[in-house]
Amino acid sequence: MSFDPNPGRYLLVTPCRNEAAYMRRTLDSVVAQDAQPALWVIVDDGSTDETPAILRDYAGRFDWIRIVTKPDRGSRAVGPGVVEAFYYGLNQVGSAGFDYLCKLDLDLDLPVGYFSGLMARMVANPRIGSCSGKPYFRTSAGRLVSEKCGDEMSVGMTKFYRVSCFNDIGGFVHEVMWDAIDCHKSRQLGWVACSWDDPNLRFEHLRPMGASQKGILTGRMRHGYGQYYMGSDYWYFMATCLYRMGHPPLVIGGLATWWGYVKAWAQGLPQHDDAELRQFIRAYQRRALRVGRHQAIAEIEAAFASRWKGGALSREMAGS
Repeated sequence: MSFDPNPGRYLLVTPCRNEAAYMRRTLDSVVAQDAQPALWVIVDDGSTDETPAILRDYAGRFDWIRIVTKPDRGSRAVGPGVVEAFYYGLNQVGSAGFDYLCKLDLDLDLPVGYFSGLMARMVANPRIGSCSGKPYFRTSAGRLVSEKCGDEMSVGMTKFYRVSCFNDIGGFVHEVMWDAIDCHKSRQLGWVACSWDDPNLRFEHLRPMGASQKGILTGRMRHGYGQYYMGSDYWYFMATCLYRMGHPPLVIGGLATWWGYVKAWAQGLPQHDDAELRQFIRAYQRRALRVGRHQAIAEIEAAFASRWKGGALSREMAGS
């Protein structure tokens, strides 16, 4: 595919805290992009390591990097804390005047044509509201391994959005499963959310997905709780746990994910308050168990295509 190097103006917003170990690789890979961002807002969420000094260095050399300092909450936060920090930065500048908006983590190594590649695909298909490449992590032996993200989702560490779609879905929810709920909401409103395992869009995730400041098993349990909060069908969730048992940490990672869901259910914790979206998610997941995820997604996209009018479906039509 031939890419237009300047298909649109995009805004990056990056929450970060104590990222000195990884951030230079991310900063350098964004600086090296063949289509650089119009603006990159980086939110320092209370860093106590060398992160602020590194940020000052890059902001001093590149006028499209802007640093915003958020009051220290006292600890690293995931899920709602990340979304809170993201909005702290976004609210400083707003999305007006930008075609695309990306929530970008600071522990990634991106290929040179990453953002131009995403935008070219979105220009070619106006229904794509959110997209990404695929994350890989490097083992101790130096081998790159896929993080096994489904093609029907844009990944949380590089949430690249068409601004009109982001506004239409109401942005991100302030909960652990924000980076899956947004994709389901996009589809419910007629948009396409997706990711591609194209060699030109693969990137290295320097901190494996699902890891937690308290350990990777805590991260897996958090994911299980997030699936419960989102309203996932139990049997579909069980199938994903079995699938995840083949992904490091082997077996125990899938069990920890299952326990996170079951523990939340046993405690009767609240779920996402959009009941129609929860119903939409369960209907998709049950269909996916019968025909597979790709076919279930294809059916949703085909069913909504005739009702999509170059923007999004009305709320009434999306709920029908």
